[in-house]
Amino acid sequence: MDVVEAIFEKLLWNSRLIVLAAVVASLAAAVAMFYMASVDAFYMISHLGHYASPALTGEERVALRSTTVTHVVEIVDGYLLATVLLIFSLGLYELFISKIDHAEGSDSASNVLMITSLDDLKSRLAKVVMMILVVRYFEFALSMEFTTPLDLLQFAGGIALLGLALYLSHMADKSGH
Repeated sequence: MDVVEAIFEKLLWNSRLIVLAAVVASLAAAVAMFYMASVDAFYMISHLGHYASPALTGEERVALRSTTVTHVVEIVDGYLLATVLLIFSLGLYELFISKIDHAEGSDSASNVLMITSLDDLKSRLAKVVMMILVVRYFEFALSMEFTTPLDLLQFAGGIALLGLALYLSHMADKSGH
């Protein structure tokens, strides 16, 4: 019975390697998102040459500026999503497969990339997801039209709730919960 138990336990322990599929897929998706955001940034910057054109009217310049700010927010959103995928990939690897020796011995490795528990991974991902939500709200705010005082009040309420959420997450970090 000891032999069967040893074989089963070895099989059970090695089954954690299935997580490699999620690690590789998340890493590939992170690279793809970094690529897409970088391409978007390149094209956004290349189109800004028109901004200095004297032929551009005031209204056209304002429209170009508004479009550019919206694109910048989308680019930041893309980079944040890529960061979530990268943290997720590194965290799964460290939790289920092995510690990343190069990260632990490196001065340039930040504590964000060293995951010690599933709760630690969830906490780090939650912070980045919170930032994505803030960026999305900012993107929404850029295109929002205020037609009534209630619209403005609801917008201010949304900002207050975002501020409260950021404050509470910051306080949770300080207290260690």
